[in-house]
Amino acid sequence: MSRIGRMPIAVPAGVTVDIAENNKVTVKGPKGTLERVLPAEMDIKLEADVITVSRPNDLKKMKSLHGLTRTLIHNMIIGVTEGYVKDLEVNGVGYRAQKQGNKLVLALGYSHPVEMVDPEGIEVKVDGNKISVVGIDKEKVGQYAAEIREKRAPEPYKGKGIKYVDETIRRKVGKTGKK
Repeated sequence: MSRIGRMPIAVPAGVTVDIAENNKVTVKGPKGTLERVLPAEMDIKLEADVITVSRPNDLKKMKSLHGLTRTLIHNMIIGVTEGYVKDLEVNGVGYRAQKQGNKLVLALGYSHPVEMVDPEGIEVKVDGNKISVVGIDKEKVGQYAAEIREKRAPEPYKGKGIKYVDETIRRKVGKTGKK
């Protein structure tokens, strides 16, 4: 049995979960609404503010979908109650980030400023050299943060670039002079 898959999911107060046919799950909470079609093979039951996910048999595919389905529902519930935040840091001389309406404008040492339009449902906040990506969908928040980081990933010699706040960059020693 999947250790993650068989764990029940508690539905907090103020959150409504609706399970329609074909396992279309809709979660409404104080921060917004998320909906997702989950694998049809999984059996999702809502009983008295507790969601349980069970699988039909022990095939390898069903075992992997079991834990995935439970985790996706859990992430949706956390998203509509607390939301998700990814923090990035801009390091480097002359590297800057600023907000212009719903656009993130990055000066990253290229000959032109890099402009990124915020996707729907995602909010970006800039505070000095810190960029915070905030939203209710864990997948979209992580994807947009990765796209921002990709514009200038940190390099190993001076550590210049955009990195996650909790990320550590493995530094390399630069070249040495002749004797």
